Amino acid sequence: MKAVVALDYGPPETYAVADIPVPRPGPGQIQVRIDAASINPGDVKIPGGEFRDAFPLEFPHVIGNDFAGTVSEVGPGVEGYRVGDEVFGQAVPRALKALAGSARASLGTGALAEYAVFEADTPFIAHRPESLEVEAAAALPTVGLTARALIAAAEVPAGARVLVVGATGGVGTTLLPLLAKHARVIATATAEDADLVRGLGAAEVIGYDPVGYPQDVDVACNLVLPGDGLKGMSAALRPGGRLVSITFPVTQPEWLGRDDVALRFVLDMDGRYGGMREVAEAAVRGELGAVVGRRYAFEDGPRAVVDFARRHTSGKLVVRVDGRS
Repeated sequence: MKAVVALDYGPPETYAVADIPVPRPGPGQIQVRIDAASINPGDVKIPGGEFRDAFPLEFPHVIGNDFAGTVSEVGPGVEGYRVGDEVFGQAVPRALKALAGSARASLGTGALAEYAVFEADTPFIAHRPESLEVEAAAALPTVGLTARALIAAAEVPAGARVLVVGATGGVGTTLLPLLAKHARVIATATAEDADLVRGLGAAEVIGYDPVGYPQDVDVACNLVLPGDGLKGMSAALRPGGRLVSITFPVTQPEWLGRDDVALRFVLDMDGRYGGMREVAEAAVRGELGAVVGRRYAFEDGPRAVVDFARRHTSGKLVVRVDGRS
């Protein structure tokens, strides 16, 4: 089969489409014929070597965590899926099993491939509702899970002022409509993306320079800045406000220069805030969605990862594996 692979640690410019053996499911696993996959930061950072000392990879390493596809084979002991079922979800590389946390960790062989194998008994894979189109389903897993966890952790009160830094990315474009239901959202964006974030619910659009951040906001959500560079964001908070972040390194209170704000790091590897079934249900109700910013044919999969890493993009980048683009 063909897959987008890293042949060694290095930048995404070294990724290629290669022929590798088709993975087969073992006990408790399903094989999925991938229809579409989307790009995430881990697709750059993990093969780039960021975690190589703690979680060494085997090469060739197939890129991709988020997917939508069709079950093509089931391993022994699988009861929840049958061949032909439409599924979608998120799975991290097997090398990161210790980081995955849950006893029902979602591990896979890489989603940017014609076929991939996943654990069947995990909350992070679910049946794809018929009303959730393939590309939307491939774009939604990581951002849907993260946005739901952020909403729960931020505990935004009605009428609050919320600063969102990184509003135009995959998580940001999914999070904005959820926040805008009951809060006044101030979002960072370029001039070119201002209409996009306003359309998603932002009441105010500002630039990326911390000098321009508003003052006395109730909640600040960091979706993109390194965790050791949030002093400017914390300065925007009112006393007693909350700073919620999803990036590494995990922010330490002493890095903020103040001790009168609450600091929360969000990484839900156990599905405490719900799994893919809950994401699917919210999507069907129209409460949750992903913005697809760019679409790529499978042979352009390496370029999709390069664009994600090197270009300013908005929303999610989706690769159509099944030949449609």
